Amino acid sequence: MVTDKQVRRLMTLIENEKTLATAAAKAGMDEKTARKYRRLKRLPSEVKVEHTWRTREDPFAEVWEEVKEKLEINPGLEAKTLFEDLQRRYPGRFADGQLRTLQRRVKAWRALEGPPKEVFFPQVHKPGQLCQSDFTYMKSVGVTIQGQPFDHLVYHFVLTYSNWETGTICFSESFECLSEGLQNALWELGGMPRIHRTDRLTAAVQKPDRPEEFTRRYTALLHHYGLEGDKTQAASPHEIGDVEQRHYRFKKAVDQALMLRGSRDFASRDEYAGFLGKLFAQLNSGRKERLAEELKVLRRLPQRRLESCKRLHLRVGPSSTIRVNHNVYSVDSRLVGELVEVRLYVEHLELWYAQRCVETIPRLRGEGKHRIQYRHIIDWLVRKPGAFENYRYRQDLFPTHRFRMAYDYLKQSQTARAAKQYLSILHLAARESEIAVDDALRTLIDQEALISFESVEAMVRSEEQMPSVTELAIPKVDLAAYDALLDLREVAIC
Repeated sequence: MVTDKQVRRLMTLIENEKTLATAAAKAGMDEKTARKYRRLKRLPSEVKVEHTWRTREDPFAEVWEEVKEKLEINPGLEAKTLFEDLQRRYPGRFADGQLRTLQRRVKAWRALEGPPKEVFFPQVHKPGQLCQSDFTYMKSVGVTIQGQPFDHLVYHFVLTYSNWETGTICFSESFECLSEGLQNALWELGGMPRIHRTDRLTAAVQKPDRPEEFTRRYTALLHHYGLEGDKTQAASPHEIGDVEQRHYRFKKAVDQALMLRGSRDFASRDEYAGFLGKLFAQLNSGRKERLAEELKVLRRLPQRRLESCKRLHLRVGPSSTIRVNHNVYSVDSRLVGELVEVRLYVEHLELWYAQRCVETIPRLRGEGKHRIQYRHIIDWLVRKPGAFENYRYRQDLFPTHRFRMAYDYLKQSQTARAAKQYLSILHLAARESEIAVDDALRTLIDQEALISFESVEAMVRSEEQMPSVTELAIPKVDLAAYDALLDLREVAIC
């Protein structure tokens, strides 16, 4: 087939060569073809006839109106579904190989007669005008801390004009994480844009039946920084397309950096946070010019950060527990019946009473969980040993696996007094040292000695140094045993 390039070359050669045959040969075409294009004085693309006819009979011509009617009622129907329906209604008429033909017909119908498709309108971004943020789950990158899976999220913040981004490690899509992440981003940036856009986070956006657009706490956060809040419409992630796209590229960059690092395991969370910080700096290194434009128009930060906590006033129940965000925490039994203030932060909660912080407790992730500290309740539980067997949170009263092993041993050896003996050991750990009691239990278990409160107490109070976990007593090997085996082999050969 002759190309436009060949014909252009032919026209040039005709003027310089003596004969048409020579020009055609040099242009790579037959003389007859060359004569044709010399006469037409047009390129092959200009004389090409559009292919508008069918090369074979349409096997769906007689049933197309039925198919079209179904598509008009339900445009979402797939061609394969329609094809299988035709095979059921017209047995033996349509072969499996004709599916592709129907798919092309349906595709053409959608493009020419089907419902209009959603149109996305590119936006013009202005410096310092808009920032977007959202949470992204990081499970896919497979990060571990000391060999243990590190299930976490990243609060991701992006300036839409320069694409400058940063993030904060968090563990839920709570308001505390939103507040902490947004404030971290603004203070790292050193200024404030005018509008902050999120999706319909329950931590920030009110339910449809509420007259207020945003939650009270989120409104206060926006007011403190002078930000104008904006939210997407329902099921419209493209409205925060910048941060959604950065989610994908950021996680891809994390994955590549981890492969380059040669390991996905980190010694501590701080080491992993440092890794992410360096990665964000690397990603932002090519955005300095546009970021400089934004920094010129960003507004000044307030004098201080807003406290990123939720304050609750709760009364301690008779079980010496409080319920915070659908999770149960134990507190000191002295506070039973008292009204306490709980300050709920991203990763911990503070217990305040009489205008002072009396305890800091790690925050549980998720809902329906419990954290019971045996030191809070052991003073009374040791007086009521009968309550231990069916205590709802009994599993939390085994600080280490050796405490559990000791209780199981006591259950087998002295069933009637097992709970009382174990609670006395637990009480000793609360009064003296959990580590010392755990070492004593380890020694008794290793020596297969009798486990009792008296034996554990004696070892804890004695000044004798207990053997380290790494100290192993390996007996000497008697080589004479091998000589005896050799003698036996000689006898067997004879």
